[in-house]
Amino acid sequence: MMSVWSQRPLLSHLGLFFAAYVLGCAFADALAIVPGITVSIWPPAGVFVATLILTSPHTWPWWVLSGCFAEMFAQLIWFHSPLIVGLLIYAGNALCAATGATLVKLACSRPLRMETLREVLAFVGLGAGVAPLASATVGSAALAWFGVEGQTFTEVWPLFWIGDATGILLVGPLSLMVIQHWPSRTKLSAAKRMEAGLLGLVFFAVAALSLSTDYLASAYIIMPPLLWAAVRFEFKGVAVALTLLALITMALTISGGSHFVGDPETQREKQVMLQLFLAISAFSSLIVAALSRQNQQALLSLGERERELSQLVDMVPVHIRRMTAEGEPIFFNKRLLDFFGLDNLNDLDKQGTSRLATTIHTLVHPDDAGGLLATARHSFATGEPFALKYRMLRADGVYRWVDGRGEPLRDQGGAIVQWYVISIDIDDEMRAQEALRRSERQLQQMIDAVPTLIWCMTPEGIPCYLNKRALDVTGLTLKDMVSPDGARLLAVIHPDEREAVERVFAQAVATGTPIVTRYRQHRASGPHRWVESRAEPLRDDTGAIIQWYGVSVDIDDLVNAQDALRNRERELSQLVDMVPSLLWRLSPNGEPTFFSKRLIEFCGQDVGDFDKSGTDRLAAAMATLFHPDDIVRLEETLKRSLVTGEGFALNYRMRRVDGVYRWMFGRAEPLRDDGGRIVQWFGLSHDIDDQVRVEEELHLARESLTRASQAASLAELSAAIAHEVNQPLAAIVANSSACQGWLAATPPNLERAQKTVERIIDNANSASDVVSHIRALFKPSVETRTSTTIESVIGGARNLMAEEAARRRIRMKIEVESNLPAISLDRVQVQQVLVNLIRNGMDAMDSVADDRVLGVRAHRPGDAIQIDVSDRGGGVESSEKIFEPFFTTKDRGMGMGLAICRSIVESHGGRLWVENNELQGATFIFTLPIEADTGS
Repeated sequence: MMSVWSQRPLLSHLGLFFAAYVLGCAFADALAIVPGITVSIWPPAGVFVATLILTSPHTWPWWVLSGCFAEMFAQLIWFHSPLIVGLLIYAGNALCAATGATLVKLACSRPLRMETLREVLAFVGLGAGVAPLASATVGSAALAWFGVEGQTFTEVWPLFWIGDATGILLVGPLSLMVIQHWPSRTKLSAAKRMEAGLLGLVFFAVAALSLSTDYLASAYIIMPPLLWAAVRFEFKGVAVALTLLALITMALTISGGSHFVGDPETQREKQVMLQLFLAISAFSSLIVAALSRQNQQALLSLGERERELSQLVDMVPVHIRRMTAEGEPIFFNKRLLDFFGLDNLNDLDKQGTSRLATTIHTLVHPDDAGGLLATARHSFATGEPFALKYRMLRADGVYRWVDGRGEPLRDQGGAIVQWYVISIDIDDEMRAQEALRRSERQLQQMIDAVPTLIWCMTPEGIPCYLNKRALDVTGLTLKDMVSPDGARLLAVIHPDEREAVERVFAQAVATGTPIVTRYRQHRASGPHRWVESRAEPLRDDTGAIIQWYGVSVDIDDLVNAQDALRNRERELSQLVDMVPSLLWRLSPNGEPTFFSKRLIEFCGQDVGDFDKSGTDRLAAAMATLFHPDDIVRLEETLKRSLVTGEGFALNYRMRRVDGVYRWMFGRAEPLRDDGGRIVQWFGLSHDIDDQVRVEEELHLARESLTRASQAASLAELSAAIAHEVNQPLAAIVANSSACQGWLAATPPNLERAQKTVERIIDNANSASDVVSHIRALFKPSVETRTSTTIESVIGGARNLMAEEAARRRIRMKIEVESNLPAISLDRVQVQQVLVNLIRNGMDAMDSVADDRVLGVRAHRPGDAIQIDVSDRGGGVESSEKIFEPFFTTKDRGMGMGLAICRSIVESHGGRLWVENNELQGATFIFTLPIEADTGS
């Protein structure tokens, strides 16, 4: 259903079909003049058949539906038949159209154009002759069955059939022409338009005269103008003429001026004569038009064929001549005339000399003219064909080689009628052959000069060619190599390889496989040398071996180099295995590709042991060989190096084969090619477990010593304070007791008490001065200052703390602004400040699980250099109090470090303070002026 709907025609086309069908019904009604008979010429049949012929069968339901509406409309307006009769008559019409269209399409192998006799006969015989049998039978039966106007089947059927056939013959051609050529316009010359106008006038005059007389036979006087239209204007002219004839006939019949109108007794006969007249006229004109069209096409084809042959003779890339039986030239094709630069053969005529001799002596190279003339005259005299290569003079003065051939044309009696001679330009071929000969000479020279031994063998393995170098090097000749015993051939091969080489050659000859073999070859001027011999078979189209081609290349230096390389590789392999470190190699993307022997023995696994499905080799090695606490740090470092191409050095723990983790110091560097691309990574892991443990013990000892030193310093400070403050404190106690006595007296002696309090205050100030003096004793002394870059000071502090940072798994991030000026400072004191601040930052991150980064940044915000030491710890709660002496947030701290740091910074003219970070941790900041005060 959807297919029928998608194939529906345009509504405008269906409307035009509806209108044409209704107009055809009106025409039929006008000519229905037989008393008691409701049928006549039926033009809608022609419209219906033509439409279905030119449209797809998928669209036919739409045309049938549109025609049904048109039929019912005509029945209502003109014919007034019962509804069932009208539907039955239309069913016969639709069956007629579908049958005619199907038969015509089957008979014609292409879309119907009415241009050949076969198409016209198919349309007339099948479309207008056979198809109306269906509509006449169904329509006559319907009229007789329902007794419409008392019509019987036998009296209606002939008129019904001939009426439908006449309608198809008259209107079908016009409908085909209109449907096929509606978008295009026929262009006629001025003469054709005048002829068409004259034909129209003659046609109207003859039609009016012939159809208005009393004699029925006079109607056929219209045939000459009708056939004129068929011959001169072919199918389109016939379609228009038949339409005009039908319209003129209809007009005269309706007006009563036609001899096809008579009394009721003769009207039936005249109606039949009218239908036969129109049918015969249409049939005759269509046949004549088809024959005219075929004749025109045949003439056009013949003319086109003649032009093609002429063009072929002129365009074929061959020089063609035609000569008389005596050998005189009578025709040159255009290509030959253009080659010689001649206008015609008359240019070659010379008085007293034959045209043949003139042509040869004028247009053929002097060295070739005599031989060509003698050969041609001999052939013309004997009748034998000839073939000869010679040089002809081209119009530009250049001689070109041609291959000339001549053959005689004989009549049925064997006598020579003409000679045909061709010459083919073979100049390029002759030059190519000469170049080929030169190339062969050069190739032979090259083969003899090439620094290798080239040889050939027959399919059976018998030597058949040796180049000059092979003869010179081996001292053999080809005759020696094909000797029956083959002793000399085997003599050039070292005795140790003779048997193996003989087997290789025998197997190759037997199986046809290529030859590749190495052996030592004797030299005529020296000892044996290693050569590599290779041979390939040359085969024909069937696969059979035609010949063997081989070369023997001197590889003695290569073999010696390979032996030396293998020895060197063994030495290097032994060296790698003996190095007291674990060596390994990675691919450019980080995949392990090599473990040294010591590494395999250490971890108990080789590279191939990490090939596990579902994971890559690097991830498997990481998870197996390294301590879980070190994997993340190691992966980050390795990933950064793979991305940036920078080497790395790192401490980590590796799992030994016995399950014990040992500290390793690992380094890796990339190997790059000439283009700078990383080819592979080479690395080593050095066991530093004993060193790490010793350093840890040393660090613990240092911490113990520091705590003891702090305790001793605190004891000294306490003793000093006790000694110096003792007297002011004693005075304060005495004055306090006196003050108490004066206040307790009755009445209290306030004046005395006031003076006593003043003395207490003086004693307290004295104690404060003592304490300040003692503090000054413990401040760092100001030493001689030098001009130093802050970058070097930071670098020294970083080196001092690098080991502790690695132990604590803290990454130090150093950023120093470029072009910072040198400043005057005490390098030891400022470095002591940096070390103290860095250690405090590390202590602050002891509770941080990941992302442990300590940053040190130096930059210049004006006339001072500012150093920021930032951590990611818990931050600072009392930003000023922590700089006070003896204030500490550590369990074992003395609270003197930051106070001393601030003193050192301030002694250099700078400032020290602390700020909490936005997200996490704190930043200690101090400045050093560029024009620092060098005083104490």
